[in-house]
Amino acid sequence: MPTRRDLVRALEEAAGAKHVLWRPEDLAVYEFDGTIERSTPHAVVLPGTTEEVAKVVRACNRFGVPITPRGAGTGLSGGSVPAKRGVVIGTGRMRQIIEIDKQNRLAVVEPGVPNLELSKAAAPFGLFYAPDPSSQQACTIGGNVAENAGGPHCLALGVTQNHVLGIEIVTADGDITWLGGRVSDSFGYDLRGIFIGSEGTLGVATKVVVRLVPLPASVITLLAVFDTVQQASETVSTIISAGMIPAAMEMMDRLTLQAAEAGLQCGYPPDAGAVLLVELDGLPEVIDSQAVRVRAECLERGAVEVRLASTQRERELLWRGRKGAIPSLGRLAPNYYILDGVVPRSKLVDVMEVVSAVSERYGIPIANVFHAGDGNLHPLVLFDERVPGAKERVLAAGGEIMKACVDAGGALSGEHGIGAEKRMFMPWLYNETDIENMERVRLVFGNAGQFNPCKLLPTGTGCGEMAHQAAAIRAAGPDAYV
Repeated sequence: MPTRRDLVRALEEAAGAKHVLWRPEDLAVYEFDGTIERSTPHAVVLPGTTEEVAKVVRACNRFGVPITPRGAGTGLSGGSVPAKRGVVIGTGRMRQIIEIDKQNRLAVVEPGVPNLELSKAAAPFGLFYAPDPSSQQACTIGGNVAENAGGPHCLALGVTQNHVLGIEIVTADGDITWLGGRVSDSFGYDLRGIFIGSEGTLGVATKVVVRLVPLPASVITLLAVFDTVQQASETVSTIISAGMIPAAMEMMDRLTLQAAEAGLQCGYPPDAGAVLLVELDGLPEVIDSQAVRVRAECLERGAVEVRLASTQRERELLWRGRKGAIPSLGRLAPNYYILDGVVPRSKLVDVMEVVSAVSERYGIPIANVFHAGDGNLHPLVLFDERVPGAKERVLAAGGEIMKACVDAGGALSGEHGIGAEKRMFMPWLYNETDIENMERVRLVFGNAGQFNPCKLLPTGTGCGEMAHQAAAIRAAGPDAYV
């Protein structure tokens, strides 16, 4: 009967002894991501090449051990938490920018490259990488591919799916192959597209070819101040209805503004009901006139003030507050549970009213900061996990909010993925045939259940129903399943 020590030896042969972790104090770092899920792996291996990744996968398959791919661990749906323990394959050592091709506007990178580092490397060529999650200083390209990450500046340019041309992967059965390449692939089945957003259930990305876009000729950033969230929400649709697609359009409510301003001193009005942070980019003669129209639309909808960032420093401060808003909420409560749902822009006001009602009914403060332009909500439920029953109440409240997003014609995720957090909600949107077909895709890539188990889909032997999922489903009501 193989032992854990036998497994560790096999991993050490595949990737080198110094790159395999098995002591409890080392494993503790890998038992969680940005959610409230926890599970400690049996071992962690940090391969340095594609070939080493393949060897590790084959070794785990020989031992029948579950595998959980992991980037920087900044995910917000439990995707990199090893639900059935086993082995975590971390890509942190694979962080080389292999090539920046200015002529073809692309880059070839390893999965461990931090998101922001790619744009910094491309800047001397007049280019940047568009998807920009709030965690972009830490999150990695491989993790972005797994979750189909977005970010504030994806309103006009699209999410990760729109900026990845090709991916070298190690499949769940240990084979090395390429999906896509260096040009847009318009023929045959889009296996590249299937892999993006598959949350580590189809394999491990070991190289990624990404599209780079030119740095904008000019940028204008405005901050519109409102008395209420309703006014700010209504303004989002009117701006886009006026024929403008800003580079970014972000909303923050009073709780978020107070936390961000106290922690970061970015010049936000802490007593405002809500603000819209709107950014326009492009040719100066175009965005100058757009800025005038955006300002007029905001004032028409009740904005008490519309500020224009007059210097690069002011613009950076405004974005510093937005990017750092979520961590700043630690000033208000020791814990927060961040949700990720999508609603049609026309339903923003209705769903935000539901969020407010849930907050009042449960007696739990909920802060809101989100990508308003594409209806991607991020309610943050604030709590103290040391209070008995607090976690269960928070998760039940979160389940009600997610059900409201679906009922409004929206989706379960805009950029954080489904992971372990929302997999039991998938039947709200997909019937049994849909889910069965998704399961079949896993088999094509060699995953018979060992690769990132208990993620994305509601099925899975031995996964059970986690306590937070049961509480959330109960809160959503008896008609939760379609």
